[in-house]
Amino acid sequence: MASFSSSCFLLYAVIVAVISWQAIASDPSPLQDFCVADNSSRVLVNGFVCKDPKVVTAEDFFLAAKLDMPRDTKMNKVGSNVTLINVMKLPGLNTLGISLARIDYAPLGENPPHTHPRATEILTVLEGTLYVGFVTSNTDNKLFSKVLNKGDVFVFPQGLIHFQFNPNPYKPAVAIAGLSSQNPGAITIANAVFGSKPMISDDVLAKAFQVEKKTVDWLQAQFWADNHN
Repeated sequence: MASFSSSCFLLYAVIVAVISWQAIASDPSPLQDFCVADNSSRVLVNGFVCKDPKVVTAEDFFLAAKLDMPRDTKMNKVGSNVTLINVMKLPGLNTLGISLARIDYAPLGENPPHTHPRATEILTVLEGTLYVGFVTSNTDNKLFSKVLNKGDVFVFPQGLIHFQFNPNPYKPAVAIAGLSSQNPGAITIANAVFGSKPMISDDVLAKAFQVEKKTVDWLQAQFWADNHN
């Protein structure tokens, strides 16, 4: 009986540990009303050190981001411009687990395949039309895609490769995205694979993509611009 009770307790402990790990496997929850990021602190923590609440002002929660203004979509070859409002730009976001982005798309522009390692994304189209989608993890690699029109909403699960493309050759598009992290991060697949510093061996990439090394060399020679600002 004692052995059975011990086994039950151990199983219970394992279940609780797994549930607890999942509960904290995102941005830490706030333990006070706010924890405005102190960007001048040299202390290294997972996130940012709290500013003294006595010196916090309304300006710590405000940013004149001008998100109503169109962005330049000619600054890169992919034809998009992502304006991210995260904790580095708005200190009041610290520990609140949320950020925001405006995304502008040129005609036939795209926000290329990328992932957010620390956030789920919910996107709504403000103007134009977008073809969007995400791909599930191995081994299915199933594509979930949809054409979105003005006012439509789509969700991209955390960590999965996703994209947005403006199929209209004449009109731009605009979207707003909410992300479930104060610092969601972004890994653009093409930039990471072919534009890493230092470069990944062309032997490795030629084998992975089943192409000749000269094709990999050509891709690595391209200028992989960032569409974030």
